[in-house]
Amino acid sequence: MYLLLTLTLQTDQHSVPYQVSLNAGYHFCGGSLISSQWVVSAAHCYKSRIQVRLGEHNIAVNEGTEQWIDGAKMIKHPRYNSYNLDNDIMLIKLSRPATLNSYVQTVALPSRCPVADENCMVSGWGNMSANGSKFSPKSKTQNSFPDRLQCLRQPIIDDRICRNAYPHLFTENMLCSGFMHGGASSCQGDSGGPLVCNGQLQGVVSWGYECAMQGHPSVYARVCRYNSWIRSVMSSN
Repeated sequence: MYLLLTLTLQTDQHSVPYQVSLNAGYHFCGGSLISSQWVVSAAHCYKSRIQVRLGEHNIAVNEGTEQWIDGAKMIKHPRYNSYNLDNDIMLIKLSRPATLNSYVQTVALPSRCPVADENCMVSGWGNMSANGSKFSPKSKTQNSFPDRLQCLRQPIIDDRICRNAYPHLFTENMLCSGFMHGGASSCQGDSGGPLVCNGQLQGVVSWGYECAMQGHPSVYARVCRYNSWIRSVMSSN
């Protein structure tokens, strides 16, 4: 397994204003801004100290649109299973509210669960080579890990197909999106990032086998199952 793209399309600058970069001296995961003070990411991205970088497009240069805010609280789902990555979702409370503008915007939580073949978009700064090698941010090369945000449009895959691709691993808290023929997918460094369908955050990049591997699409945390938990954590913190 990889902990999370071979995302192949460079995103129009600041066209994904809800996308954040989680930084610990280097970019290591993505996330999604869901309110001025809360970010959704993957539980396997947990670190005790995280800087959330908002308004980013090229993470190698200062473009004047960035807001860098420390995470004040990192809250993993209480039933997160690090063995099979079930309930792979985490909330990060920012130490101060982000300023919402044309570069920094929130994305809506889902009002329903996604349906098979629904068109979605995943984004991130993750690995663009499809060799499935282990992610080591400190050894990143310009060729594999892009400085500019990448995007990929891809469909939701029927749960039965996903279950067949990952027997004994796929749970009701997961969903698959991508291409069964392979060739493009999320990958190392994209973990925690958004899968957005019709303007709603339906998935959090979680795991898969070798990136863009035929027959093994990327797996995401199914955000629609966590609406009540997310709202509960936000209201009590």
